[in-house]
Amino acid sequence: MTEKYKVGAYVKLAKLWERTAEEAICYHHDYFHNKYDDNDEMDLIDVYVDITGQKEIRKRPEMIRLLSDCMKGKVNCISTQTKAYLAANNREFFYLLAFLSEMPEDIEIVTEDMNYHINTIVNMENQKEALRSMVRDYARLNLNDYENWKMTILDSIARLYT
Repeated sequence: MTEKYKVGAYVKLAKLWERTAEEAICYHHDYFHNKYDDNDEMDLIDVYVDITGQKEIRKRPEMIRLLSDCMKGKVNCISTQTKAYLAANNREFFYLLAFLSEMPEDIEIVTEDMNYHINTIVNMENQKEALRSMVRDYARLNLNDYENWKMTILDSIARLYT
C-alpha cells in the first residue's frame, strides 16, 4: 500500500450567519472528519478554520499554521470546499500556489468547487503541471512583488514560534 496523503483541511469564514464561532469550528471539524475518516488514501491531520474578515493570507493565523505544517512535512494535501477560501484574489492565489510549489515535498490541492474544481492528485489533463507553469510564470513576471509577499508569509510563520 502506498503512503496516505496527509490532509490539512482549510476553511475561511468571513461571517457567522447562524452559528457561533465554536459551532462553526465544530461543524467544519465534523464535516472533514466525515469526509476523510474512512478514506484509505487520505489521513486527516488537522482542520484549520479562520473566522475573520481578513482577506490577506498573512493576516489569517490558521492559514499561516497550515502553511507552516506544509513546510514541516506534516501536511502534503490541502483540502478545501472552495478555492475562494485559499485566497481572496488571483494574485494571492497564484502566489500561494507558487509558494507551495517551492516546498521540498509536493503539496496537493483538492477543492470541491463545481465550476473551478481543482484536484492535483487525480491530475486530469495535467492540471498540476499547468497550474505550476502558470503560477511560476506569473511569479516571475512580478518577481519583486512575489518575493516581498513570500517574505511576509515566512515572517508570519516565524512569529508563530516566538
